[in-house]
Amino acid sequence: MSSPRLDYFTLAPKAAKALAQLSHVAGATLDKRLKELVNLRISQINGCAFCIDMHWADLVKQGMDPRHVNAVAGWREAPRFFSDAERAALQWAEAVNALPQRAPSDADFEDLRRHFSDGAVAELTFAVGAIRAWNMLNASFHTPVPETPYAAG
Repeated sequence: MSSPRLDYFTLAPKAAKALAQLSHVAGATLDKRLKELVNLRISQINGCAFCIDMHWADLVKQGMDPRHVNAVAGWREAPRFFSDAERAALQWAEAVNALPQRAPSDADFEDLRRHFSDGAVAELTFAVGAIRAWNMLNASFHTPVPETPYAAG
């Protein structure tokens, strides 16, 4: 197990608070379940155990069946658990997260726009940027998974 490297909240409180504010407003107009699905999936890809724990717990608290939450990592092979809109959002989020190795395609964008307004697409993309930043910080500094899941707020 890796030891925590440093407490970035204490050492850079203004930046941490600004990122927390961005996280609060980014995607605020999106369905809460959708935002948390995206947060969980991006955290899984980026290997952020702290964020995986937080967003898994939030989805369960929202009433999502644990079996469905468990399927997020394999959402392409479990379409019965996710709506067309959720699958389009997850596809977009993964493509945005993969920059610069992979850019979102025109097909990804058009599929997303079939389900979401341009404003919602912008909100979703900001939400991906915010969770990606948290993942980078927590994974880089080895933020430990707490005894009970952290609840943002």
